[in-house]
Amino acid sequence: MLNKVILIGRLTRDPELKYTPNSVAVCTFTLAVDRSFTNQQGEREADFLPICTWRGLAENCGKYLAKGRMVAVSGKIQTRNYDTPEGQKRYITEIIADEVQFLERSKQENQNSGSAPAAQPTNQGVVMPGYHETDEGEDDELPF
Repeated sequence: MLNKVILIGRLTRDPELKYTPNSVAVCTFTLAVDRSFTNQQGEREADFLPICTWRGLAENCGKYLAKGRMVAVSGKIQTRNYDTPEGQKRYITEIIADEVQFLERSKQENQNSGSAPAAQPTNQGVVMPGYHETDEGEDDELPF
């Protein structure tokens, strides 16, 4: 079986960096990816795809990405579900990124010719609905 996706697009908003109760970083953002064709009015449409990164990659994305930045994302499509407090079942389809390539420098990097300042982690201990640390593998075999 094969589950692999490669996307190039721009962030529609600043990424959200959060931490699970066990201090595992989770970063989410939405990527706008242009379609390869135009509609009947001659306009190019885009798909808005939710991206999720974990651990060290999540912290780097939270520190260095911002709305409008172009990135290449490589990963897998994953579906998860959870129950709302009202008892409704919600389904989410998202891309779990294994790799995120920054395709352009930030405006601040271009002005300073240096690296972007590091952001401090926020929302420590916040758990996103339906996320489980074990969704992304065991901690003892981290690739970074």
